[in-house]
Amino acid sequence: MARSSSPVRAPKRRRLSQNFLTEPRVAAAVVRLSGVTRADLVVEIGPGRGILTQAIARKAGRVLAYELDPVLAKRLAARYGDDPRVHCVHRDFLSTSPPREPFSIVANIPYARTSAIVEWCLKARELDAATLITQLEYARKRSGDYGRWSQVTVESWPRFEWRLLGRVDRYKFDPVPRVDSGILRLERRETALLPGSAMADYQRFVALGFTGVGGSLAASLRREFGDRAVRRAFARAEVHPAAVVAFVTPPQWIELFTQLCGLSVAVPRLGTTGPGHG
Repeated sequence: MARSSSPVRAPKRRRLSQNFLTEPRVAAAVVRLSGVTRADLVVEIGPGRGILTQAIARKAGRVLAYELDPVLAKRLAARYGDDPRVHCVHRDFLSTSPPREPFSIVANIPYARTSAIVEWCLKARELDAATLITQLEYARKRSGDYGRWSQVTVESWPRFEWRLLGRVDRYKFDPVPRVDSGILRLERRETALLPGSAMADYQRFVALGFTGVGGSLAASLRREFGDRAVRRAFARAEVHPAAVVAFVTPPQWIELFTQLCGLSVAVPRLGTTGPGHG
């Protein structure tokens, strides 16, 4: 598809952080990776010209698409007006409440709103999985692809698995962004790695560890748990005493938490966690 665009609409696209996917084969691949079926309700964020919407509609049972641009929203609503399975809404996705039934998200999301959208996803109780096209660097950071782990990933790991499923060349978008994109997958685990009653304490534990006080994770944790308990927990979790916080894997975080807080749970290592449901 040609990448030319109207000079009138281009500035508005930039304000809305819109980079439209232009390659139907990429859209089909993203939907295939999402694993959605006719049994699924799929929410799409920022459908734009509808290339991804079309691919989702071929596979999903129902599609709920939120488009912030009023012109594009009107066009999509007209295109799918005769299809009761596809509902297009002119509304800011972040102002909506999650569906009250199991659902998935498949979307090419605005780069500038990535963090807010991911936060919305993590709070949605009925979300099974989200397959998101994001900036490649964001997808790599959140999935641990650099060999480092972010606080957001570590905090949510007991409930969600994060994976980088692929890369999308920047020339598959209009306007062409400055960087390539990644396909990021957040998938809810069938069984959480920690009981729900422990999640708030676990997240506080992770926040304490990421304070960076003392220059290492052990130094940060010693303030609350003491030197002897921390040394013992690090040995059992196989974490080096001088480990920098970003290089501690999510399973090691959970092991440290259970050891220091007196919980008895089995913590799968990376690569052995069970699949989520979607």
